[in-house]
Amino acid sequence: MEIRGTTILAVKKDGKTVIAGDGQVTMGQSVILKGTAVKVRKIYQDKVIVGFAGSTADAFNLTEKFEKQLQKYSGNLMRAAVELAQLWRTDKILRNLDALMIVADKENLVLLTGAGDVIEPEDGICAIGSGGNYALAAAKALIQNTKFSAKEIARKAMEIASDICVFTNSNFVIEEV
Repeated sequence: MEIRGTTILAVKKDGKTVIAGDGQVTMGQSVILKGTAVKVRKIYQDKVIVGFAGSTADAFNLTEKFEKQLQKYSGNLMRAAVELAQLWRTDKILRNLDALMIVADKENLVLLTGAGDVIEPEDGICAIGSGGNYALAAAKALIQNTKFSAKEIARKAMEIASDICVFTNSNFVIEEV
C-alpha cells in the first residue's frame, strides 16, 4: 500500500518566511499511520527551514545532502539548492528518491524537485503535498485580502487545507526565519 499524505506551505511576507506542515502520514486511502510526524525543521544553525513531502526516508536523505551543500557553500541557499538539484537529477541512487522539498532562509524561498527544478515562487507562496493546492489557494486569498503576518497566513491556510483534504491534519509544525 502507498504511504502518503502531507501538506507543506511556505509564505514569505514583510521580511519573514514561514514554512508550515501538517503531521499526518496515511497508508492507502483510509488508514492514518501517524498524526504527529514532523515534516518541517530548521537546519544549518537554525538559519534555514526545510519542509518535505514524499517518502520520509528519502526526504531525510535529501535534507542531509542539502545541509552538506549549505556547509560546502557557506550557507548560500541558492547555490546549495542548485547543486542539490543537479546531484539529485544526475546521481543514479538519488534520482530514484521520491520527495519534494521547500527550502527557505531570510532572503530566499525555493521549491526543489527530483527533475532538477529549482523554482522561486513569484508571489512568495508555494506548497507541496496532497493538500498543497488547497493551502496554496487559501494562502493566496489571505495574502491578497488581509493584513495577516506570514505566520498567521500559513496557520490559517493550513487550517483550511486540513478541513478539505483527508490526507492533512491540524497538527502543524510552523517554523519562521
